[in-house]
Amino acid sequence: MTLPDIFLICFLVGFLLSIVSLLTGHLHLHHHGGLHHLPHGHAGGHAGHTAAHAPGTHDAGAEVPWLNFGTISAFLAWFGGAGYLATHYYHAMLLTALGVSVGSGLVGASVVFVFLAKVLMNRPEHLDPADFEMVGVLGTVSDKIRVGGTGEILFTQQGARKAVGARSENGVAIPSGVEVVVTKYEDGIAYVRRWDELTAPGMEVTKEQ
Repeated sequence: MTLPDIFLICFLVGFLLSIVSLLTGHLHLHHHGGLHHLPHGHAGGHAGHTAAHAPGTHDAGAEVPWLNFGTISAFLAWFGGAGYLATHYYHAMLLTALGVSVGSGLVGASVVFVFLAKVLMNRPEHLDPADFEMVGVLGTVSDKIRVGGTGEILFTQQGARKAVGARSENGVAIPSGVEVVVTKYEDGIAYVRRWDELTAPGMEVTKEQ
């Protein structure tokens, strides 16, 4: 096996590993939409199933290690590619080829590192826990709530429709299609009251502290 063959194998292995890195999710792209809030200044943004499951503050780009799957793959691919060109086409000596290959590998690894740290990973998402508070959420009954029983409500969170089990706060039946407001949230169950009741004169939507 000749020296160019060794460099070519390094290039092919590094290139294939880079493809695997992309396909298996080693390069993470985070996306979060905006929150939809209640009208008329009433309390509570639309939330997830529970505030306990929502992250507080996330900054994925805080620490990205130099040595990771992506940078190793890039180094190997650039190292092999540069070495193959130097030895096969320019007939460079071993030390010269190694110098060029190592330098190229470091450049390739640096490009991937910057891509990870500055483009994909450096997306601080400061999420206010209050945005995931269930009390005050406005939703619609999707599965009717029977007297003393449990039904289901739908609401919108960050542009996506969410569902959660629901009971009537005062134990009355609430038919499907009625707009309700969550007044209490315990053990994965939302306790709700009809929106029209809470908007009647003298009534207000309040949030638990």
